[in-house]
Amino acid sequence: MILHDDAVLVLKGYEDQEELRRTYLEHLRTHPDGMWKACGDGHITASALVVDPPGGRVLLTLHGKLRMWLQMGGHCEPSDRTLAEAALREATEESGIAGLRLLPGGPVRLDRHETPCAWHLDVQYAALAPADAVEAISDESLDLRWFGWDEVADVADDSVVRLVEATRARL
Repeated sequence: MILHDDAVLVLKGYEDQEELRRTYLEHLRTHPDGMWKACGDGHITASALVVDPPGGRVLLTLHGKLRMWLQMGGHCEPSDRTLAEAALREATEESGIAGLRLLPGGPVRLDRHETPCAWHLDVQYAALAPADAVEAISDESLDLRWFGWDEVADVADDSVVRLVEATRARL
């Protein structure tokens, strides 16, 4: 229940996307299992856009199942105590980069999208890559590649483009 409680607190403190934020909170209110993949009505997920601000670039993964260029992210796990911890864990696992730090200020965006398993109510963070970052592809990815800020729109869908724009605005 700790992760569920953290998600409620994070979402109550998130000040943008009011309608979507309320949808997430209502989902958690009506689904005690709403943090977990097993919740067939949808579940909260956590993701992080890995960024290199001095290099003007972002790291995207070519998702193995969806075959789309996306930020790192996925399902919460029982060992996650907070949404931020889940997002950072996912970003580290999928990028192979040690020493990632989440951008201060909490989530950057929310994005609700349908996937093969269920609706994902994604809480999106941004993670700052260290200067000496070396990425390593994970088993969940077909490819892993750095893209310039302005190249993302050519390879990714609108949700990723919006996340990049929101992240750049926060930097």
